[in-house]
Amino acid sequence: MSSIQAAQVDRVLDESRDIPSALLLLLATGAGLGAASLYYCQPLLMEISDGLHVRPSLMGLVPTLTQLGYASGVLLLAPLGDRYDRRIIILVKTALLSLALLSIGLASGFGMLLGASLLVGASATMAQDVVPAAAVLAPESQRGKIVGKVMTGLLLGILLSRVASGFIGQHWGWRTVYLLASLAVMCIGLLFGRGLPRFAKTTELSYRALIASMLGLWRRHAPLRHAAMSQGLLAVSFGAFWSTLAMMLHARYGLGSAVAGALGLAGAAGALAAPLGGKLADRRGAKWVTQQGSALTALSFGAMAIDGWLPDSLRLGFLVLMTILFDFGMQATLVGHQTVVYGLDAGARSRLNAVLLTCMFIGMASGAAFGSLALARWGWLGVVGLCSLVSFGAWLVRCYASRVG
Repeated sequence: MSSIQAAQVDRVLDESRDIPSALLLLLATGAGLGAASLYYCQPLLMEISDGLHVRPSLMGLVPTLTQLGYASGVLLLAPLGDRYDRRIIILVKTALLSLALLSIGLASGFGMLLGASLLVGASATMAQDVVPAAAVLAPESQRGKIVGKVMTGLLLGILLSRVASGFIGQHWGWRTVYLLASLAVMCIGLLFGRGLPRFAKTTELSYRALIASMLGLWRRHAPLRHAAMSQGLLAVSFGAFWSTLAMMLHARYGLGSAVAGALGLAGAAGALAAPLGGKLADRRGAKWVTQQGSALTALSFGAMAIDGWLPDSLRLGFLVLMTILFDFGMQATLVGHQTVVYGLDAGARSRLNAVLLTCMFIGMASGAAFGSLALARWGWLGVVGLCSLVSFGAWLVRCYASRVG
């Protein structure tokens, strides 16, 4: 970490300079650990229920409050990065996240668990401060590539968190998962303290005016509206697919949740598209990447509809391949959208990112609800049809955006 230590913490980094590779690795790792904190609980709910003697029917409140905290944090806290030194915000949120994870690991009752889960969600938005920080530090000619690499860390954190927490929880207990996560976040916070430069604030607006200004940004920037609508539609397909996958695998193949979690590794392979998407955004333009990425996502979901005509021996492998491709398309599109959005107004990057991600998480939540309904009424083909339809809608939005400029 010598190159990180060499960074001058007491000055604002010149945007024209390249980001040291160690600092880029630090940003990607921090984003991944922040995002992963949202998903540790999902494979562990039964173990936590047994450990705290809570009815299993109540355990759904844990991921619900975690996501609620995150959505609220993105909307209400992420814009602070435009008003204050983003370094301070990242450090404060990292400290709170470490404390919240520690509180879950030491929780003596259900109430403490729920309160800490809400705090985990809100403070995990640290990841959404790191991504705009990377965009600020990156030279304009490399912004797409740099954001793509940091997004790879964030997305790998999301996709691998369930696998890691399930494995550690099975062998050493659920509390160990959170105690180790707290320690990891604390360590990354110490490295942030030594390695992050100061960031100049980009607005003098009050907090109330800052929040209200997001509506003005939505009205003023058509590319923001197009990006938010397109990414929100893709997020519907993402939420619908991952929320119903385990039930489909159990019903069709008799497979358990461990296999569904392992498919997260296929998604992780697709997430490696983020740096490639960033490079293509720098070379071919971010709008081109978003159009091609949304098309690939729609085609991948559409192809899943033909698995009923495949031999049984090929179905699961075909599903894995399509999972890699649709994740590839979706994550490349997300990087392209963020590249577009970050280029709209340098003084409002945190607020622009908050608007984009709020729409994306609304899409994910809606997708989970609609996906469950589609599975119950029309089976897996209904889920695939829903994912194909909304992904095609995202592609149409990108085509329209390209035509109107």
